[in-house]
Order: sequence, then structure tokens, then C-alpha cells
Amino acid sequence: MTASSDPAPQESASKEPVLQETGPQETGSQGAGRLLAVSDLHAAVTDNRPIVESLRPTSDADWLIVAGDVAERPEDIRWALGLLADRFAKVIWTPGNHELWTLDKDPVQLRGQARYDHLVELCRELGVLTPEDPFPLWQGPDGPVAIAPLFLLYDYTFRAPGTHTKEESLAVAHKSGIVCNDEYLLHPDPYPTRDDWCRARVAETERRLAAHDPEIPLVLAGHWPLVREPTSIMWYPEFAQWCGTELTADWHRRFNVTAVVYGHLHIPRTTWYDGIRFEEVSIGYPREWRERGHPRGLLRQILPYEPESVPPARTDTATSGGTL
Repeated sequence: MTASSDPAPQESASKEPVLQETGPQETGSQGAGRLLAVSDLHAAVTDNRPIVESLRPTSDADWLIVAGDVAERPEDIRWALGLLADRFAKVIWTPGNHELWTLDKDPVQLRGQARYDHLVELCRELGVLTPEDPFPLWQGPDGPVAIAPLFLLYDYTFRAPGTHTKEESLAVAHKSGIVCNDEYLLHPDPYPTRDDWCRARVAETERRLAAHDPEIPLVLAGHWPLVREPTSIMWYPEFAQWCGTELTADWHRRFNVTAVVYGHLHIPRTTWYDGIRFEEVSIGYPREWRERGHPRGLLRQILPYEPESVPPARTDTATSGGTL
């Protein structure tokens, strides 16, 4: 696999310099429908709520991908997705780990698959598409593109450095104190483990992608990165084991993919792997966006593709800690 960053990667970090905003959150021809994306809205966080309220299309034809971590409680998820569904021509959602958490004081005490099914029904009530729906076709200037929302989870194969098994990798994380809250709040019921649930999701998603018409290009959109490389700049490498699975490492090469959208890492940037564009589109927590600003705007334009024009910035390797 070959990889390269775009000319101006903006990485979420407490070490990164403050960057100036670069103008409107979207660019392109007024009135032309575009495919936009965002993730990690964390709408239950008080200071993130105005950000969600500010997200608007600049054309009645704009579509929006929401790649997970909208909020933890269904009532907050309903509020955010409902607001966006009223504004955008089409909204496509895929869950992150936070939507799948079962908090003690949440009125909805569903766990695992049942919780996910509940959220899918919530989305259908709002007219929001999910990974359980047929891939919608976005009509672009070069023809149709299928949007494939992915719900894949992780299987602990992005292991901590120097470890060779899930058990060893988890032991290193616990010893260092870098442990994802998923270990306590994300339940895999009825699957025995989260990695079992991940493998089931990967198998079903792979089947659907293989059955897709190869003549129609795909945008793959999910919460967790499809390849491990984006996690290499994290402050805490132990955290990578909650960030994806090696089972998807070749999907951008095997299928007719024009772009990949993901979040979770809170490192908004564009990178290229094997000639395919990967867009990390997260908003993140206030402590992150207050320091780095929103140098690429709040919404990322996925299609039509317009290369970034922001000036180069420092590329210190760093990211958030273990609270994603």
C-alpha cells in the first residue's frame, strides 16, 4: 500500500497551532447539488450544539453523510438528525461507537444489536438512510455514484506496538491507562464479543459490496477508518485497537471506490492510499476545535472533488487521547 498526505493536512491536537478559518464551510457553484460529509458531532456536548444548529446546505440539492458519533442518547440523536434531515435533500447516517453506548441514566436501555435496530428505526421515521438500506445513487457531473454507509466496528487487530494477540494488546492498554469507554459501555449482545459482532458486520457488508454493480463508483462512508495507516499519528498508539479492522484493508482497491469517508479519530484531514482519497470529517470535542479551529470548514465536500486550497500548516503528529 502506498500512502501520502495531501498538501495541507490539519491534524487535531493540543500541540497544533491555531489556524484561521478559511471562509464559508462549503465551496462550489451555488445551486449545484453536492455530496457533503461530517462526523463526530457530539451533539449532547453543550458547546457543540450551536455547531449542529449552524450546519446548512447552500443548495436544495445537497446531500449529507453523517459518519457516526452524533450523540449517545436516542433523544439527542433524533434532535440532530431530524434538524439535518429537514435541511438537506438527503441525509445518510452510519453509527459510531457513541450511538451504541448504553448509559446508566439513558431511558433507552437497549444493548448491542437491539440498540442499533432501534436507531435504524428512528432514522427511518426521520427519512434518514442507514447501512440497512439500499445504496442511494448521487447524481454527479460525471454520472451516478453509489453511497455505501458502513457499520463495521473493530476487532482489536490494530494491536498495540509489540503485541501479537488481542489479550496482549488489551493488557498494554490497561497498564498504560489508555482504555476506550467501549469496554464498559458498548455491549455486543447477542454476540459474545465486540470482535465477533465486527466480523459479522464485515462479512455482510463485504457481500453487499461484492454484489454492487462494479460500473458504478462507490463512496464508502463509515465511522472507523478502513485502513490502519491514519492511526499512526495518534498520541497513544494503544488506542488504535478500537479504531478498525485489518479485514477491510484492501476494500478501497478491490471495489470501484472514488472516495472513503470516516471519522472517530478527531483528526480532520485528507490522505491518499493507493490513489484513493480518504476524508476524515470529524468535528470533535470543544477542547480540540477551539485550538485548531475548523480550517476546512464544518462540512467537507466529498463530490464533486475540489482540491483543498488552504495554506500548508505544521504537521506535528498528534491526536486526541482515549475518549473518542
